[in-house]
Amino acid sequence: MAHRAPVVIAAYNDQWPVRFHEESKALASVLPRHFVLEHIGSTAVPGLSAKPVIDMMLGADSLADIERLIPALERVGYEYVARHEAEIPDRRFLAKPVMRPRHFHLHGVVMGGTIWREQLRFRDLLRSDAALAGRYAALKQHLAGVFGDDRAGYTDAKRDFIHAAVRGTIARRTE
Repeated sequence: MAHRAPVVIAAYNDQWPVRFHEESKALASVLPRHFVLEHIGSTAVPGLSAKPVIDMMLGADSLADIERLIPALERVGYEYVARHEAEIPDRRFLAKPVMRPRHFHLHGVVMGGTIWREQLRFRDLLRSDAALAGRYAALKQHLAGVFGDDRAGYTDAKRDFIHAAVRGTIARRTE
């Protein structure tokens, strides 16, 4: 059964990129050189409110490469959460620490694949378009109130906005 905890959206914290950088240095001890780590999600967008969990995307040549790395990631404090593969079969999800509250989410995906491209595109759109980031922040705050402790529902409810932004079909405000 999924863990239920309230969805809390926090004001932007300038320590989020610092925490990503520190964790990426810690992960360097177990990651082979050909793996790429990216800071994604709302904590990667300066000024954007977010759940205070650092989302990181780990890119590799294949999911098998990521699966071989899971024991090493577990040794440095990550929990592999296989149940999320039912929702997103092209991703391997890990979280740290094992005990809640979590501080890091690690999304292992194929570098250059659909998830990789869409996550980076959405992050970069939010970084470059303050109006879009503001609309997304308002949506997240609203959905946090609507969904309470239903994290899966909250995440699902954001999906249409994210897909529309990535595909360029979201209505843009003109300055």
